[in-house]
Amino acid sequence: MHQGVLTRYRVMAYTTAVLLIVLVFVGLPLQAAGHSGVAHVVGTLHGFLYIVYLFVAFELTRNLHVPLGRTLLVLLAGTVPFGAIIAERRLTALAARQARRAAREAAGADAGPEVTGAGAHGTSESPAHDA
Repeated sequence: MHQGVLTRYRVMAYTTAVLLIVLVFVGLPLQAAGHSGVAHVVGTLHGFLYIVYLFVAFELTRNLHVPLGRTLLVLLAGTVPFGAIIAERRLTALAARQARRAAREAAGADAGPEVTGAGAHGTSESPAHDA
């Protein structure tokens, strides 16, 4: 997986989450008190950036081969306060696990042809030893 996709997702997840938190916990109470400026500005900004978040999150979940149901939850996470932060932590952990697994497989593939001698069961894998 390309690191740039993960970085873009992380930036958008935190940006979307912070704007939604400000909107819900500051903008809406101020709007209820008769001051709609914060809610209007932050709500518009969150709405625009949420669309960007959708594209970036979809790109990342496809790269990580996340099942469709979980992908939909990640996409909806941007509409729940703190949801995008939780989704970001989980996707970052998944990406790290997949990167470690790929590194182990690459290291195993590199070492594979150089291995000689006894096989997995303690027997020789060389045809010359079987004769």
